[in-house]
Parts: sequence; structure tokens; C-alpha cells
Amino acid sequence: MNIVLANDGLAQSGIDALQKEGFEVVTTRVAQEQLANFINANSISVLLVRSATEVRKKTIDACPGLKLIGRGGVGMDNIDVDYAQSKGIHVINTPEASAGSVAELVFAHMLNGARFLHDSNRNMPLDGDSQFKQLKKSYASGMELRGKTMGIIGLGRIGQATAKMAIALGMKVLYHDHHTKKISLELSFYDGQTVQFNLADSPLEDVLKNSDFVSIHVPSQNGYVIGKKELAQMKPTAGIINASRGGVLDEVALVEALDADKLAFAGLDVYESEPQPEIKILMHPKISLSPHIGASTLEAQQRISLELAEQIIKLLK
Repeated sequence: MNIVLANDGLAQSGIDALQKEGFEVVTTRVAQEQLANFINANSISVLLVRSATEVRKKTIDACPGLKLIGRGGVGMDNIDVDYAQSKGIHVINTPEASAGSVAELVFAHMLNGARFLHDSNRNMPLDGDSQFKQLKKSYASGMELRGKTMGIIGLGRIGQATAKMAIALGMKVLYHDHHTKKISLELSFYDGQTVQFNLADSPLEDVLKNSDFVSIHVPSQNGYVIGKKELAQMKPTAGIINASRGGVLDEVALVEALDADKLAFAGLDVYESEPQPEIKILMHPKISLSPHIGASTLEAQQRISLELAEQIIKLLK
């Protein structure tokens, strides 16, 4: 029997699908330093993780019984993928399942920034009863998204989902992607109607220079994708959102740009020093914050769990 350890949790739909096919599912949360011992002691053959658990060479070497490592989500930077595959271990992820959830969070941050909701939610409980009129005045210069330009850096599945939402809100979309020079996006509506939109890649500098909002959707990598030079190319009235990976946006340069009024606001779901974001980021009045919850919706968790279960059953049965 194959035993599955879902170390960072698994929705019931995925557990049911696996159990129906004869898999045993363990949802005990095992500390990183105890992981290899637990896997070996309990004859675990399938390890499922999200972003909290790392599966490095040391763990892979210590667990010869592992047949499959699964990542619930897109990014695989917490798994030594190539090494695991070189040992004959299947490595899977769920690139489709959370795209819509992350895209919706991008727009939550954009709307927060455009209407100062992140800051008014901090100040209304403190001063709403005594300085209502002053607060009303200080938050009176919000902007609408309709008619504005959305710039997307990285047009993978999440970037595409973000582009579709922007178009549905009446925004113009520009994008930059090394791999996708042209794309046709299909927007689907509740009544079955569909509309096609054709987009073409633009140079990064053009996207930054002409966008009112910029959203980053790239995998983890060495070095910043958006640093001091790139932030300087943006409009001073623009906002930037990072719901991809910490470390692709230079947070020191971001704070400098915000403090100098060279950028209007930022929305962050991921951080360079995660899980302990810098206090300057956490306290900044121009930054809308969330604790890496892009894929954390009930619907996405169900889709992730089912997608993992289907792949495990296909590969191991």
C-alpha cells in the first residue's frame, strides 16, 4: 500500500479520492527536522507539501522509499526537483488550480491601493470617531481601474488569469514575457458567452513606462526582476503588486520610491525575508499587505487537492 503524507494539509476532496483508490493518507504536521525520520518510520512513499515544507537533497537521500513528491501550487523552489527526478522520484505540482485565486488577490490589493482601503482600515478604528472629516478628505483622491492600463510581468497561467480580469474590468493590458510573444485569451462569462482578446509582448521598459498598475508573475530566480532602475521607469502615480515570489522585487528600492513619491503604492503578498517581513514594509502606509495567501481560498484548495490526487493515482496505480 502507498502511504501519502500531506505535510502542509490536503482538502477532504483529495483525501477522499486517494482513499477510494486504496491509498492511506496521513495529515500529521511533521516539523522539518523530523521529516526524514517520520517518512522512514511510517513507510511514506508520497510526500505532499505546499510552501511551508522544504524537500532538499538531504531529505531525498535520507528517504529511499519516496516514489513521488507533490507541490500543492505552482512554484517548486522549495523542492530540489532535478535531484529528485535524477533519483527516479516523480515530482508534480498543480499549475492550473490556483491561478484565479491569485489573480483575484492581485485585484484586492489594487483596489486597496487605488482607494486607500489598506490605510483607512488602519486609521478608522483609531480616529474614525474623532477625525472623520479629516480622514474623508485625506482619502478623497482615489482612482478608478476602468480605463487604466494594467502591466503584467510574466504571462504564465496566473498572469493570464490576471490579464483576463483586467480586461473584464475595462482595462487595457500590456505584458512582457520571455516565452510568449503573442497570445489569444478567451474570456468566459456566466451565461456561456465567450470573447477572444489578442495580446502581443512589449519590451519591459514600455510596460513599466505606460502602465498605471504593474503586477509581477514570475518564478523565483537569482536577482531582482524589478529593482531601482525598473521602478524609476514607472509613473509616479502607479502602483505595483507582487503576489509571485519574494526576492523578485527589490524591497529597499520599493520603500525608497514610495517615500520619494516616485510610486503611489504597492501591494505585497510575498516578501524577501519571509516569514519575517521587514518592519519598514509592515508599517508602511503606502503598502497593502497579506501573508502569502494567494492560493488560500476554499475553492483553490479543493482544486489543488483533486489535481494532486488525480496525478498520484495516474502515476502510481
